[in-house]
Formats: sequence, structure tokens, C-alpha cells
Amino acid sequence: MDFSLTADQRALAERVRTFTEKRITPFYQDSDRQGQFRPDLLPELAAEGLFALRVPVEYGGLGLDAVSTGVALEELARGDLTACYPVLNAALVAGIITANGTAEQRARWLPEIARGDAVVAFCMTEPSHGTDAAAVKLRAEPNGPHDWRLVGEKTSIMLGAYATHGMIFARTSDAPRARGVTAFYARLDDQHVVRSTLRDLGSRSGGRSTLVFDGLPVQVSDVVGETGLGFAQGMRGFDYSRALIALMAVSVAQAALDDAISHAQHRRAFDKPLGQFQGIAFPLAECATYLHAARLVAYEALWRNDAGLEHRLAANMAKWWAPKVAVEAAHQALLTLGHFGYSEEQPIAQRLRDLIGTQLADGTANATKLVVARELLGREYAP
Repeated sequence: MDFSLTADQRALAERVRTFTEKRITPFYQDSDRQGQFRPDLLPELAAEGLFALRVPVEYGGLGLDAVSTGVALEELARGDLTACYPVLNAALVAGIITANGTAEQRARWLPEIARGDAVVAFCMTEPSHGTDAAAVKLRAEPNGPHDWRLVGEKTSIMLGAYATHGMIFARTSDAPRARGVTAFYARLDDQHVVRSTLRDLGSRSGGRSTLVFDGLPVQVSDVVGETGLGFAQGMRGFDYSRALIALMAVSVAQAALDDAISHAQHRRAFDKPLGQFQGIAFPLAECATYLHAARLVAYEALWRNDAGLEHRLAANMAKWWAPKVAVEAAHQALLTLGHFGYSEEQPIAQRLRDLIGTQLADGTANATKLVVARELLGREYAP
């Protein structure tokens, strides 16, 4: 059993860490206050190769494995959780296209994603449902023998304010629930898509938006996989992205915890360092333990993905647990820092706000616990 990274993975971590320290961390709080990414962020992420992580080499990507993708996102998250979402979406959508697209589709779409010419959104959630993702109401209305027009609304779409393209899940038939849902990959033409940015508790620069589709034209050549199979493709993608979100959450919480540990070492009260009080030291020790364990579960899920092994159980365990312990660790870090942590002049309050969003993204705790329960018990014996 070997828990070490390869030489290439260590080099990747160092490269992304250096980039993050120079081009991400210094702008973290300003982006949050302004409620938008700085103009250079997306081009810089693309130039660093971060949109190309999961794109195969033959399509202009880096062709990295799942663990390496986790390494890159872990380093990036330490500087700014929200800056991870364009990278996460690129990895998720590129993976679905690689697994389900035709050769022509892969050649047409993947190089644009790798270069950053396509900023992608994952358009699943709708106003009337979130966790009940199979209840898609966005309609693909026939517009000839090989064409549709998309009519309806998506909401809570991270990067919706920035995305040039979307993987859009729409109902193409009256078949019940998931069996009638098709995945389309299409340009989000503003002539047919009205965007409204939401005001959020955290990740305020991420452009989470409502998208109203007013007859967006799509063709059969825009269908990813087969008609009526889109929902299953999206869910298989979540089994990978949920482990990545878990790592992102752990990384942000670890940054907060490191600040709290430094404060406990150097802040004095009653003539001794704070860390000498059990009431300060023991909660930090507990948080460090939980974060370490959550990180291992997330990396196990990614390793199992790379090895071609079943990874749904580990990925969903990581997804419900890591954000929970990350939020608790960031909260404890804020309490350790006291009035310093409570101030928006320090980054801990923002980290806590951003982390709360990871408890919702790509599936709530109850949704992912349901997957775990069904894997453990079997569907006939589980909720």
C-alpha cells in the first residue's frame, strides 16, 4: 500500500501551487467583494493547462489521470475555492464527452475545452427540483426531423454568467423520469438564453445563475451519447466529480486550520500561548484528524477510478462527509481566531461561506448518503 504521489504528480502540485500563490491567492478577497472573476482569470487558467487536465492528448489535452486532477484542484482550492469550478466543470464535461461522444464530436468539442475557448456549464438543476434531478422539465421541442428547440429554465448553474457552452439536460420524450432525458452539448447563444446571476452566501464570484431557454436550437449532432440516456451519463460523471469536490473542500478547510494553528502558537493569553489550553488545542486536533481521513477517502475514490475499479461508494462517502468536516473545521478556525477571524479583512469568514456551497454542489449529504446506502444494502433494502 503506497500513499505517495508520483514524481510527475509532485511536479504538477508544485507548478499549480506556484501559479496559485502568484495569480489566485492575491485576488481571492477582491473577487468575492466584486462578485465576479477578474477578467484575466479564465485565460490564465487555460494558459496554465488547467482546462486540459482530463482532455485526451490527441485532442490537445494533458490526458491526466483522476488522481492527478485531484492534485491540481487541491492546490488551486487552497488559493480560491471558486476558481476551481471552471476547472472542475471542464474535467467533468470533457470526461462525459470522451466516454460518450462520437469521434467527430470529440474532435470538434474537446480541443476548444482544452484551450479554454469553451467555458462550460453543467445544466441539470431546475427551479422545481434539485436533488430529484431526473424530474427534468426543460423541453426539447421537435423542430424538424433532426432538430429541436430547447424551452424552459435551469437554475443554480455555477458559471452560468460566464459559460460559452453548456451540457444541457432536456426532456426529449414522454418516457418516465430519467428515460426521457437527453444530454445536449451546445453553445449558449444569448439570443435564445436569458441569464440572471444569483446573489449568494459564498462563492460570489462564481456566476451561479438562472438560465431561461427561449427556443435554443440544437441538432442531432449535438446529442451526447444516445437520445434518452443523458441522465445516466450525468450521474456517472458525478461519481468522479464528487470526489474532486471533496478534495477541494478539504484543501480550503486545511488552509483555514493552518491559520488557526499559527494563531494558537503565537497568540498569548493569561501569559501563555493559546495552544497550551486544551479547549483550543483539542478541537484543532480533532479537525486535523477528520480532514486527513476525508482526504484519504477522496483520493481512494480517484485511485479506484484510475484502476478501473468500482468507485461510486468511496466517491459518495467522500462527498457527504468531506464538506461537513470542512465546514466544521473552518468554523473552528474562525472561533480560534476570535475577533480576527470574524472580520472580513481576514480570509477565514469567506472560506467558511464558500465551503457551505460544497455541501450542496453535485449532490447534498442526503442524496449522497442514499447512494451509499443503496451500494451497501442493495436497492431493494435501502431507502
